[in-house]
Order: sequence, then structure tokens, then C-alpha cells
Amino acid sequence: MLIGSAHNLREIKIKEKQKVKEIFLSSLFKNNGNFLGLNKFNLLSNYTKKDVIALGGISKENIKIINLTKSFGFAGISYFKNKKKGP
Repeated sequence: MLIGSAHNLREIKIKEKQKVKEIFLSSLFKNNGNFLGLNKFNLLSNYTKKDVIALGGISKENIKIINLTKSFGFAGISYFKNKKKGP
């Protein structure tokens, strides 16, 4: 499956031309140069018919907020990295 990452509308359109199936849209929570926040994330999600995956700064503290997005799912290294392994 071909997937791509985008941070703004221009990059979303590039990914659509590349015929990706899903687009990782970042950064939803992580406050960095690509920080979108909830409102901008949802606004950008409206500009594509592709499935959008939330990415960036996702933690157990903010995971429920993803339900307020138009996200198909989420991905996050730190979310899964910080999970305790085993019993």
C-alpha cells in the first residue's frame, strides 16, 4: 500500500497526484514547526477524499481527542514506545 505524509494543503495535493491510498497528516499535537492543532487538522482533512491518519504527539493523555477529528486512524512512535511490555 502506498502512503504519504503531509503537513499542509500543498503537500496533500502532491500526495494525491502520487496516488497514495492514505495520508499521514501531522503534526496534530506535537508543538513543532508543523504543529496543526485540532481545528487546522480537521480543515485540512476536508480537502482530500483520501483516508487521513493523525500523526504527531499522540499520547495516552490526548488519545481521546482524536475522536474529534476526521481521522481514519492514528500513528505515533512515542505512543507505542511508552506502552509497558508484558505483564
